[in-house]
Amino acid sequence: MSAVPADSLHDRQQSKKAAASGWIGSALEYYDFFIYATAASLIFPQLFFPSNNPTVAIVASLATYGVGYVSRPIGAFVLGHWGDTHGRKHVLVLCMFLMGFSTIAVGLLPTYSQVGILAPILLVILRLIQGFAVAGEISGASSMTMEHAPFGRRGFFASFTLQGVQAGQILAAAVFLPLAHYMPADAFNAWGWRIPFLLSFIVIIVGYIIRREVDETPAFTAEEKQGEVARAPIVEAFATSWPDMLRVVCMALMNVIPVVTTIFGAAYAVQAAYGVGFHKDVYLWIPVLGNILAVVVIPFVGNLSDKIGRRPPIIVGAIGSGILSFGYLYAISIANVPLAIVMSLLMWGIVYQGYNAVFPSFYPELFPTRTRVSAMAISQNLGTAVTAMLPALFATVAPPGSTNIPLTIGAITLGITAVAALAAFSARETYRIPMKDLGQPRAVPLPKSDYERLRNEAMA
Repeated sequence: MSAVPADSLHDRQQSKKAAASGWIGSALEYYDFFIYATAASLIFPQLFFPSNNPTVAIVASLATYGVGYVSRPIGAFVLGHWGDTHGRKHVLVLCMFLMGFSTIAVGLLPTYSQVGILAPILLVILRLIQGFAVAGEISGASSMTMEHAPFGRRGFFASFTLQGVQAGQILAAAVFLPLAHYMPADAFNAWGWRIPFLLSFIVIIVGYIIRREVDETPAFTAEEKQGEVARAPIVEAFATSWPDMLRVVCMALMNVIPVVTTIFGAAYAVQAAYGVGFHKDVYLWIPVLGNILAVVVIPFVGNLSDKIGRRPPIIVGAIGSGILSFGYLYAISIANVPLAIVMSLLMWGIVYQGYNAVFPSFYPELFPTRTRVSAMAISQNLGTAVTAMLPALFATVAPPGSTNIPLTIGAITLGITAVAALAAFSARETYRIPMKDLGQPRAVPLPKSDYERLRNEAMA
C-alpha cells in the first residue's frame, strides 16, 4: 500500500501561508494587468490612438492589450527557467517587482496629443514588460501552493491562486467604478484614469512583505539537497513532457472567455461606434459582479476536484461557458443590462470556474518537480498568446455596423472552448497521484480507499 507522510504543524502552517501568498500576490499582480485591460477598452482609444475612423482606434487599442500576451511566452521561458533552477519563491518576488514598476510607469505616460506617436510606442513597451512579468506568476504561484498543500487537498489549496486573480479583477474594476461615475468625463480622461495605475506601488510593498514569509517548497528543497535540480529544465521539459505541454496549450485557450467577458464585451457595450450605449460605470459592474460570484465559487470547485478529479469540472466548464457566450453577447446587443448581468453570472461567475478553479492544480500536477514551472509557464502562456489578438480579431470580423455580432463571436468562442475540453479529456487524471510520482505518464494513483483516508486525515 502506498504511503504519504503525515503533515507536521509547520507544514500545515506553510500550506496556509503559501495559499495566502498565492492569493494576495496574484490579486495584486492581476490588479495591475486588468486595470490596463479596462483602460484599453474604455479610454485608451481616445487618448493614445486618435483617429477619424473609430474602428481603427478600437482595434489599435485592443491590439495593445494583446501585445501583453505576445510577450508572455518570452517571459515564460526566462521566468520558468528561473523558477525551476532558483526556486518558486524567488521567481514570484521577481515577477512582482517587474509588474509593479511597469504599471506605475503606464500611469505616468504622456498622451498622443502631448508627444504624438511616441505615446503609443511607450505604451506598447510597458505592456510588453507587464506580459513578461505576469508569465511567471500563475505557474510559480500554482506550483508553490500545490507543492506546499497537504495530500488530497491540492485542488482546494491551489484554487486560491485563481481566487486571487478574480479578486484582482474585482479590485481593478472597483477602482475604476467611482472614478468613472463621479468624475467629470473631461477630468477622468485628462488625469483620473492615471490614479489606478499609480496605486500599484501597493503591489510592491504588500506583495514583498507577504511573499518573504513563505518557505521554499519541500519538493524543490528536496531536489536541491539531493543535487537533482535540472540545469536545463526547458530542454528537459520539451524532451520528456511535450504531449502534456501540448494539452496545456490547448486547455489554456479557455482564456477566450475572459477576453469575451471583459475586453471585447466592454468595447461592444461601451464604444459609441457599436451603438449599444451602455454607460461606462454601468458596464463595469458586469465583470465585477461575475468575479464576486467567482470568488465564492472557486474554493468549492477546487475542493470538488479533490473528490471527483480534475478533468470533469474542466470539461463541463469549457463547453458550458462556450455555449453561454451566445446569450451574454445577445444580452449586450439588445442593451438589456439585467440580462447581461445574469448571463455574466452564469457564464463567468459559475460555469467558467469549472476550468478556472481547477487548472492551478491540474497543470502543475501533469509535470515533474524538476521542470514543473518551466513546462507549465511555457505551455500555458503559449496558449494564452494564441488568444492574445482575439479582441482585435473580434473587432475586425464583427466591426461596428456589422450584423449578427453575438452569433459570429459566440461561434468562434464555442469552437475554441471545445478544443480545450477535448484536450482535458485526453489527459490523464492526477488527483490521486502522490507528489513524488507527478509527471510520470505511467504513475499509478492511490487506491480510492487509501486516498480518502489520507485526505480525511489532512482535513482533520
